Amino acid sequence: MSTLSLEKYGISIGEGHPLVVMAGLNVLENEELAMTVGAHLKAVCEKLGLPYIFKASWDKANRSSITSYRGPGLQDGLEILSKVKADLGTPVVTDYHEMGQAETVCEVAEVLQVPAFLCRQTDLVVEGAQAVEAAGGWLHVKKAQFLAPWDCKNIITKVGEVTKNNPTLLCERGASFGYNNLVVDMLGIPAMKALGVPVTIDATHAVQLPGADPRTAGGSTGGRREGVPIIAKSAVAAGADGVFLEFHTDPDKALCDGPSCLPLDAAEGLLSQLKAIHELVRS
Repeated sequence: MSTLSLEKYGISIGEGHPLVVMAGLNVLENEELAMTVGAHLKAVCEKLGLPYIFKASWDKANRSSITSYRGPGLQDGLEILSKVKADLGTPVVTDYHEMGQAETVCEVAEVLQVPAFLCRQTDLVVEGAQAVEAAGGWLHVKKAQFLAPWDCKNIITKVGEVTKNNPTLLCERGASFGYNNLVVDMLGIPAMKALGVPVTIDATHAVQLPGADPRTAGGSTGGRREGVPIIAKSAVAAGADGVFLEFHTDPDKALCDGPSCLPLDAAEGLLSQLKAIHELVRS
């Protein structure tokens, strides 16, 4: 299996390397909160000896309702991410949603993320792959909820056809299971790793209940926060090379996907367990 590296930060992901932590906010709310969450998570990861990448979206384009909070937008969002990156000295992972955004986002983010619902959009994936290669970063592709793990080979092939050194890593985030529910098939993680790329687990979005938040009568997505540690630990035991997690100082007041994110003070306990599992299964 290939490994990927962010040489500037001394971070590598794949076999023989530490568990990579991509963690932060679901979506940027304000600069102060981003700094608070990022600083805490960086400190925890440094204490545990885990490589850390700050994550937050600047726009949540896929919303249940037109009135749902989406974020500060491209310009203001990248400005906040630039400040977090500069102040904390950490790389950044964030997403893009439309053609023409990838190159601009890669001016700030080392890891460019393809949203799950868009992972089969060839032009979007190709643009992201080319922007990432030019910037020396990674393309973090969320596996769609409707896609079989082995069918991700087509995404990897697309990226490989337009880049010299394929920068793809795949992310498991659950599969649709009937209505308003997601499940995670842990056998999918080794299946995706068998395609020759590193694999992460998005344990936050894997516990979503799409369109099933009782607080809004289906006007937003619900979640099962208590399931995040279960999914994360199971995935790492199954061979995941990295974890993708979202935290908030007050999850119940988060402006987006609060039911699925964890309280910030839960980070150290969970990450220490994940590190131990990762080291055990690779010993």
